[in-house]
Amino acid sequence: MSIDPEQTTRRARRGSVPPRHGRQKRGAGVVLPAIAGVLAMGLALTGGYAAFAFTSLTNNVTKIDAIAPRSNDDDDDVDGQAQNILLVGDDHRPDNATPEEMAELSTEDDGGATNTDTMIVLHINADGSQATMISFPRDSYVDIPGVGKGKLNSAFYYGTLNGGGDTGGAKLLIQTIQELSGLTIDHYVRVSLLGFYQVVKELGPVEVCLNNAVKDPYSGVDLPAGTSELDAKQALSFVRQRHGLPNGDLDRNARQQYFLSQEARKVLSAGTLLNPIKMNAILSAVGGSIQTDTDLVSLGAQMRNLRPGNIQSATIPTLGTPTIRTNSGPLSIVEVDTVGLPAFVQGLVGEPEEYTKATAADPAATSVTVLNGSGVTGAAATATANLTARGFQAGAPGSSETTKTTQVQYPAGQESQAKAVAETVPGAVAVRSSAVTGVTLVLGSDGKTVSAPPSPDAPTDSGPSEPAQPEQSESRSSEPEPSSTDVKSYGKEGVCIN
Repeated sequence: MSIDPEQTTRRARRGSVPPRHGRQKRGAGVVLPAIAGVLAMGLALTGGYAAFAFTSLTNNVTKIDAIAPRSNDDDDDVDGQAQNILLVGDDHRPDNATPEEMAELSTEDDGGATNTDTMIVLHINADGSQATMISFPRDSYVDIPGVGKGKLNSAFYYGTLNGGGDTGGAKLLIQTIQELSGLTIDHYVRVSLLGFYQVVKELGPVEVCLNNAVKDPYSGVDLPAGTSELDAKQALSFVRQRHGLPNGDLDRNARQQYFLSQEARKVLSAGTLLNPIKMNAILSAVGGSIQTDTDLVSLGAQMRNLRPGNIQSATIPTLGTPTIRTNSGPLSIVEVDTVGLPAFVQGLVGEPEEYTKATAADPAATSVTVLNGSGVTGAAATATANLTARGFQAGAPGSSETTKTTQVQYPAGQESQAKAVAETVPGAVAVRSSAVTGVTLVLGSDGKTVSAPPSPDAPTDSGPSEPAQPEQSESRSSEPEPSSTDVKSYGKEGVCIN
């Protein structure tokens, strides 16, 4: 299901309610695997074709000014020299798409849509040897700056209004994801349905492995358990499937991550890299279907040391898929763990260097506020009292939206104070955040908290005790359970998925 951008909690201020983009004409709709081919193409550019590819790609790729300029000492860039590339897929149609090509995709030339179906941040570490694909489900219900609450896949549309065009759409989507995740987006790549269908077609059959047989009339997927080789049309069906999967769109994210990893393995095989005719066809297919802020040869150079086995996949933490009421009626959404998301991201990209080097401050010189996001009545008050007993300057306790992960949020410059608090809460994640002005302990449903200090006559050689677990309130059982966001390595040989 695709969201129409009018389905927001508050009316958008950027323009009139848009039309439904003709999506009804396509039944279940065609969903592009947003990065199918992008990473594979970047890896291919490390294989000796960079000089040729520069000319081929530069002549076709559309450049847009999607990234706002930043200073070199930007305090909000938590991962330093690492690169974050926002890879976006939608089913907009290139101007030169023929009716025959539309028919191949089981769609028609209805103008496509400006809602973005797939959004993945590709995080590449500083030396280019490791990467993580972080998927943001399209139905994530988030704050869109200047618009209000809406599904993430409508942010691009709102940015295009009032003359914003594709550049405005890219900028608003980037701003939304940056504020949601705490990551700084360094580059942007948007791809079309037709272009990446052609990439898969030129690449040739891609092997996938399923734990169980699947048959879904909505997407058209019909595959046995075990290994199968997919042509381009079967690949689209494979990454489109959400019906019949336990977690719907969340499992579809896993399909996209898995397929991309397998496609990257195919590109790096000798049969592809050493075949200049095939490489030429792949690069030609991708060029006319991309919008980006940078040249793709430079992007490929940043991946020079990357191999499929070193690519991890993850999906942002969520709290369920409830149906909510909007002005337009019932709306099924993905509820994001917005409080815990920056901590989850930091667990993938690593601590900021300033925090790693910091020495814990004295408790008496550390001010801290405790917020309760655990759903446990009185947890913040108990933790505040225990911090005070341990010598911290603790403010009045407060509340937070529900989150799974207990974390110590801190602004840049207060690393030492944050480390002092984190040391009193074993397992808590310290997260640099521009959303706070002082050190803030946010309690999550993982049960981690501040234990009372030992009494003066207590033995001192028994090691740290487990944190006390506050008594749970009756309302806790009604709160959603966070879904699994385990990190996967789909690029390794022999991996199968559901």
